[in-house]
This record gives sequence, structure tokens and C-alpha cells, in this order.
Amino acid sequence: MARSAAQPVVPTPADLREIRLEIEEFNADYAAVLDAGKVEEWPRFFTEDALYRITGRENADANLPVGLVYCEGVGMLRDRALAISKTTMFAPRYLLHHVNNTRVLGVDPSGEIAAEANYALYETLVDEKTTLQQVGRYRDRFVRRDGRLLLKERHCIYDSLIIDTALIYPV
Repeated sequence: MARSAAQPVVPTPADLREIRLEIEEFNADYAAVLDAGKVEEWPRFFTEDALYRITGRENADANLPVGLVYCEGVGMLRDRALAISKTTMFAPRYLLHHVNNTRVLGVDPSGEIAAEANYALYETLVDEKTTLQQVGRYRDRFVRRDGRLLLKERHCIYDSLIIDTALIYPV
């Protein structure tokens, strides 16, 4: 998708399909890292000035910033990842992310991409049945750096009013 300095290029339907596929591949890689328990690699999916939030639907719909997790900048993401991997004590578990129904909502003149996708997060504790931990949607803003997509913002908006109070891992 070439862009001239004088006029921004409006993405064609083919461009939007290509961007959607790229985001789907990004989300598959993102989920694979988290599902493999490689939480220390999680911050590499974000820009230096990224914003990451986990918020309930009621607060998101009311445009209220209050949520379960708020990380501003990759430094906070790295701190959270380090705390999870090195200092937090919790029972062994397996996670499984399902991300689907990706939609490209728009591409602004600077090339920033607005997108949404649905997610479901399953958790299996070693000695318990698998539970549906959380369902919701990602509201994302992506940018390109060095030819690859990075998250400038990931807002995880969960649907349920009742969630596990021990939310440990990133969504």
C-alpha cells in the first residue's frame, strides 16, 4: 500500500484483507507465546509507548478507564512479565487463547491500524477441570516498525461481571 506525501491512500478491500490476515497471524503468535508460558517474551509485541488495559465491558462502554490491569509503556509490561515469571507464586496451569473474528476498523493517514478481535481464555490447573477464564474482545491499535506490526494499544474488554480474582497472566 504505497502512500504519497500529498494524499493518503485509502486502502482497497484487497489491502484490508491483507492487513486482516497479518493481524490474525500476529494474534496467533501472541497467543502461542502466552500459551507456551513464555510471558517474558510478551512485551516484544508492543511499542515502547504502548498502552495495555484489561477492563470490564460496563466500564469500557461508559468510557471509564478503571480496570483490572493498566500498563503504560513497555517498561510496565516488562515489570509485569518479570513479576509473573520470577516472583509470583501460584499453582501450575496451562492457558489456551482462542482469538477470532478479526476486523480491520480503519487505517489512518499515518498508517496506524484500528482493529478488533474476539477472544476466549481457557485455563487448566493441573489438578482441576478446564475453565473458561474470560471472554471478550480486543480493541487494538497497531503500527508498523521495521516492517512488522506492533501493538500501540491493546484494550482487552471482558464480558462477564464475574471473573477469577486471581487474574495472573496477560490476556
